[in-house]
Amino acid sequence: MIKFGYYTDRELPESVGINKPPLIDYKTNSHGYRCPEWDPMPNGKKNVVVLGCSHTFGQGNADDEHWVHHLSQHNTTRLRYWNLGQPGASADKVVRILYGCEKLIDPRIIIVCWPFWSRREKLHKYAQSMMSYDEELKNETDETDRNNFLKNVFFVEKYAEKNNAKTFHCFAQDSYQEHIKGLNVLEEYTIKNCWPYWDKFEQRVPYNTASLAADGQHYGVEHHERFAQLFLERFGPKLK
Repeated sequence: MIKFGYYTDRELPESVGINKPPLIDYKTNSHGYRCPEWDPMPNGKKNVVVLGCSHTFGQGNADDEHWVHHLSQHNTTRLRYWNLGQPGASADKVVRILYGCEKLIDPRIIIVCWPFWSRREKLHKYAQSMMSYDEELKNETDETDRNNFLKNVFFVEKYAEKNNAKTFHCFAQDSYQEHIKGLNVLEEYTIKNCWPYWDKFEQRVPYNTASLAADGQHYGVEHHERFAQLFLERFGPKLK
């Protein structure tokens, strides 16, 4: 479970793979999200929720360095942003968080930076994120991963339809978008290969120090700035 208030890399879920000394102090609200406490919205403003995994949470980056922070400077007279990204999150968890925030935030705009589809969430006594290497997922295949992922994209779209909300989807790889055809997800509201230099990052090609976060495992300041810029170049006029 995420500790409320302040916590450090050492206190993040084990599934994230962080076993280093504390490097960043993360300021969160009392629910464990990197955003303000829930409060009534001023008249005339829309709530924007941003969902995803550690890349959206901004793991290894300071409060003013992650891409959701940069995004939140856009159109502040009409919009208020809520970073609901969680380290280690799966598509299952993204959907659970979205439906859970309906009465608290009632988002009019939903932005999802989708995690890898091989992840799952197990609900037992508490919610537990599972990665592809976990024993319980050893029998999953690319087909079952894809089907589970598409189900969750569908749930987001149904939520938006029910609540008259606008959705924006960011996919980690080109192949993800190819599989969502027929789910009523508009291509002009999606980004493929959402992280600059994604392939280089996954192959651990050497970086300059600005490209990696303080934990040495996630995207750094340069990547977050570029992705926020990419998002606004593509969607800025629609984000209102």
